[in-house]
Amino acid sequence: MLPFLFLATPLLRYTFGLILYTPERTMIQRLLTTFGGLLASLCLSLTAQAQSGSESFGDYQVYYSVFNSTFVRADIASTYQLNRARDRALVNVSVARTGGEASNLGLPAEVSGTASNLLQQTQNLEFREIDEGDATYYIATVRHTDEEMYNFRLQIQPEGAERPFELSFSQKLYLEK
Repeated sequence: MLPFLFLATPLLRYTFGLILYTPERTMIQRLLTTFGGLLASLCLSLTAQAQSGSESFGDYQVYYSVFNSTFVRADIASTYQLNRARDRALVNVSVARTGGEASNLGLPAEVSGTASNLLQQTQNLEFREIDEGDATYYIATVRHTDEEMYNFRLQIQPEGAERPFELSFSQKLYLEK
């Protein structure tokens, strides 16, 4: 992701620096270019602040994402008693079973884990189950500072699985501006 941001920086400089002030451009072309540049920078900032992925463990697929808590609408955060703050990120985990003809989404599981920064300061993640009928997922909160790298280590044991799955990933977290 970082090489993409590095490559995009000259593009944004070009978009805002050269194209906008070229006398041959019409006003509409300048506005379209500005809009395109703003849209690209918005997409880049969202990409840099949220990560998602999945990993297979036999017949199970574990989906995870980490994003700033302010991305959640206030009414939804209130319903699920989630703390929205610029220095809080949410870790979201869901488990699906892929074996057989149909896949089951959001299976019940025991989820636990830790989040450690580069100074080895560790936070225990306290996952809460969110059950929406046919989908179950788990959410935990992480407190962080700006541009802080975290290493996540999760243990997931779906109901009926013989042993827990170990999932590790890293992500840089940003304060919401």
